[in-house]
Order: sequence, then C-alpha cells, then structure tokens
Amino acid sequence: MRWDVARELDRAHGLPRSSVFDTLYRSETWQAIERGIGDPIAWREGAHRALEARAGCPLPRLHEEWRKAQGAIEANIELAGALRPSYKVSLLSNADVSLRGRLEHDIGIHHLFDDIVCSAEIGMAKPEPAVFHLACERLGLPPAACVFVDDHEPNVKAAQDVGMAAVLFRVDRGDDLRVHLRALGVAPGR
Repeated sequence: MRWDVARELDRAHGLPRSSVFDTLYRSETWQAIERGIGDPIAWREGAHRALEARAGCPLPRLHEEWRKAQGAIEANIELAGALRPSYKVSLLSNADVSLRGRLEHDIGIHHLFDDIVCSAEIGMAKPEPAVFHLACERLGLPPAACVFVDDHEPNVKAAQDVGMAAVLFRVDRGDDLRVHLRALGVAPGR
C-alpha cells in the first residue's frame, strides 16, 4: 500500500487523516468485497460518497488516484525472483476479484509466485487464521516453515499466532525487506 500517497491525498484535499483509506477499506461493504461478495463498482461508488460526505463538498475520484498509485516495489520484485527456486513464494492478499488480472496484465508479476491466494476467490480474509493455514497448505508447507510479510500489524500478529514467522514491512517508513528476511535466515541462494 502506498500509505504516503493516501496521506498526501488527505492533506491536499483538507480531509481528516486516513479518510481515503478508511472510506475505501473500513466498511462492511469492503469486508464483503474482499470475500468475493457484492458489487465492486457499488463499493467504489459508496466509498466515494462517504469521502465526499467527510469533506462536505464534491471531490475528484481520490480512491482511483490512490489505487493507480499502487504498484510493485521494484526491490521486492527483484527479491521475489531471487528467492526462487530456493524458496516457495506466495502472495496472500485481501483483494477484490480483479487481483489476478492486475498482477498478470497491469503489473506483469504473476509469474513470480508459486501460488496466489486472493481473499475474494476463497471467501475469507486476513486476519482470519484459516486463510493462513490455507496458504500454507497450498504450498505444501507447515506454518513453522513459512515467513509472512504484510504492511498491517493485525495481519502480522495473526500469522504469528498460527505459527508463522512474520514481518511488518512498510515501504513508506523506509523498510528494507531483504534486511528483515535476512534476520530470519531467509536470503537468495540459501
């Protein structure tokens, strides 16, 4: 997530902190969308209306601006490629049904993963314990043999609770994923 972009959009439009994020992802509608239920267009429209209600005036499509700013973190893309074939690399994402298409056609990184677990395709989402177990099962590994990386602390804690090593990674705070993984004994070529 480009938290820095969301904060800048909030600031530039005089919105309270986390408005762009909260109106898009902290709703019952999103909880349904990330589990594959509901209409993604209606979700985005509802989020925009909620954002305008917070602002008290019409706004440009800030959620779309923020979503367009999301992209691959080049250093992490290189790292994912370098970790294979020594390690299995999987993506576990709370996402809507467009995730696979975006990974394949928009970003072009789907080939870097041994598996992609999309919440909207399986009907459950992080931080539910079952989603971590499913991700491990699909890789054929026990949780203790896996390292989970996420930018949301409750998801990191949930992964630890099921027995995975876990890393809180925030690019907007200058984190270096190689350093975090190396501290856990995970490095390319090992």
